[in-house]
Amino acid sequence: MKLLKMTVVAVLTMLGAAAFAQTKTDKIKVLGNCGMCKNRIEKGLKKDSAITSAEWDKTTKFLTVAYDKKKLDENTIHQKIAALGHDTDKAKATDEVYAKLPGCCKYDRTGKTTKSH
Repeated sequence: MKLLKMTVVAVLTMLGAAAFAQTKTDKIKVLGNCGMCKNRIEKGLKKDSAITSAEWDKTTKFLTVAYDKKKLDENTIHQKIAALGHDTDKAKATDEVYAKLPGCCKYDRTGKTTKSH
């Protein structure tokens, strides 16, 4: 019985390590201005089950995103952000999607820092 418990613990430990090894965390500069931007970016990304967490800081403009690297890659995350209306250094929102953002969310698309709302 003791051997069985040790085996179960060893297997669970390996499975936990394997699951952890699949998670990757990236920091991505994402342009935006306000709390509405934060909500849109975080909720929009969390709709993807491969994304385990997404936290955008409106002051620094950095998104910290954790995801399953076997299901998703960083470039796809950049594309998802752009589809929400926000530019990154690797993907730009279309003018049509950007134009639909509320006025307070219209950030400077040249990449210069804008005042917070």
